[in-house]
Amino acid sequence: MRDVLRVLGFARPLAGRLVLATLLGVVTAGMGIGLTATSAYLISRASLRPPILTLTVAIVAVRSFGIGRGVSRYLERLVGHDAAFRVLVEVRVRVYERLERLAPAGLAAFRSGDLLSRLVNDVETLQELYLRVLPPAAVAAISALGVAALLGALEPPVGLLAPLGLAVAGLLGPALAGALTRRSERRLAEARAELAARTVELLEGAAELVAAGAAEDRLGRIAEAGERLRRGERRAALAAGVGAATIALATGLTVLACLAAGTAAVRAGRLDGVLLAVAVLTPLAAFELVAPLPMAAQQLRRVREAARRVVEVLDAPESVPGPAEPLAPPSGSPHLELRDVTVRWAADAPPALRDISLELPPGRRIAVVGPSGAGKSTLAAVLARFVDPSGGVYLVNGVDARRVAPDEVRRLVGLMEQRAHVFDTTIEENLRIARPSATEAELLEALEGAGLRAFVERLPEGLRTMVGEHGARMSGGERQRLALARVLLARTPVLVLDEPREHLDVAGGDAFVRDLLRVGAGRTLLLITHRLAGLEDVDEIVVLDAGRIVERGTHAELLARGGWYARALRRERELDALLTAAS
Repeated sequence: MRDVLRVLGFARPLAGRLVLATLLGVVTAGMGIGLTATSAYLISRASLRPPILTLTVAIVAVRSFGIGRGVSRYLERLVGHDAAFRVLVEVRVRVYERLERLAPAGLAAFRSGDLLSRLVNDVETLQELYLRVLPPAAVAAISALGVAALLGALEPPVGLLAPLGLAVAGLLGPALAGALTRRSERRLAEARAELAARTVELLEGAAELVAAGAAEDRLGRIAEAGERLRRGERRAALAAGVGAATIALATGLTVLACLAAGTAAVRAGRLDGVLLAVAVLTPLAAFELVAPLPMAAQQLRRVREAARRVVEVLDAPESVPGPAEPLAPPSGSPHLELRDVTVRWAADAPPALRDISLELPPGRRIAVVGPSGAGKSTLAAVLARFVDPSGGVYLVNGVDARRVAPDEVRRLVGLMEQRAHVFDTTIEENLRIARPSATEAELLEALEGAGLRAFVERLPEGLRTMVGEHGARMSGGERQRLALARVLLARTPVLVLDEPREHLDVAGGDAFVRDLLRVGAGRTLLLITHRLAGLEDVDEIVVLDAGRIVERGTHAELLARGGWYARALRRERELDALLTAAS
């Protein structure tokens, strides 16, 4: 329950609204019980054919209770759902902010589909705590006391039997439902997460899976996860049925007991015969209030599991924690330096970088090359403070970067990742992620720098053109240039570009790199690339292999040495010549 209490704490600013919703629920319940009681009295009294004037008060009461019940129910739902949705906004924002802090290294412990399930399904499940768990229990308890007082005033034995039956039904039904779902609810939540994870993985990798002939196998795995979820849902339905049956049985027995006690009271002259219907039917209306409690018990189990999964994200340790007392961001043009840096993505993982020393003074342009898996992207992540060194030190203007807030470092270092994400929204909104306050002229200026302005201006809707999921309505080159424009708009003095030629053909990629070197003039630039063409104009080339620097120097110096760089460039030029001849 500790996780549930943690989640309940998010509702503290909205406690007044939640209490008001509960009070409106009590009013609604009172209106319903009053409607049943006065209707029973009116029907019994009318059967004796009294003068119509003697029925006027009861008739007006029935109408008032009927109208009041509808109005109070509407207000209760309005206030309750408004408060619950406001709490959900708070929880979802906190989860998203935490995910932002965990990215990218801290997310390795979660599958993408599982994270989606936690952010959407589990957070939405938490609303049941404020709608279908706490309010029904509170309303049932308060209303039971009111029924006991009403019936006790009519006939004390009936006033004891009705709340006793309500207590048995309100406790036994939920207890049985909760017991039947105690073990299955965690498996049910895990089954939902597994189904979501496998579905997301299938959709994201559909093209590759179809090409490899593995789509049928993945569909089979999704079907297995769906079957496990179906079995879990069946057990949950069984538990709900047992709880509902328990309440139905308790309702019938309580009504029969009240009928027997009321009949005895009428025969003994303690109770007016007209009021017998009130004594019998009022408990029947009260039992409608405990009918949702078995489902509330199941929802509480579900909420506990959802709260556990949400709190796991909220309590996950940050991959790059901020300092307790951060220093002010270093002033002046940033001078970045790595001294004997070693990096591990996990404590028990082998080093991705080993003893790396690299200096990036203002305005310097460095290219980092090497085979796949050499640690190039890890180097980019270190400079953007997505991961901290496990050995050595990263300095910004002579200050240890770990003593500066991570966001302050990222205001100095702009990173264009190998697969920069393009959101399913407009070109304008994709750009404003970098700087929400940018004017339209500044957006166009960034697009001009990335070589995309002419393309955007030819579009019928211009900046307001929707790009589709993952930028599906744009070509690979256009997506890369849009990502570059986003980095340029941020106006960071240091640009780190990780494989900017990704998704581009050879000619387009080479042209893109030339544009990068042009628009990056005057800024500090670190270009990470697997292709070596076009690197003649950079100040230094660093060759990484197995996480270590194996060569460094200018283009001419590395060619003269005849090492890895010279051999790789020669093979690349031979392959380009073959492709040119073949075309």
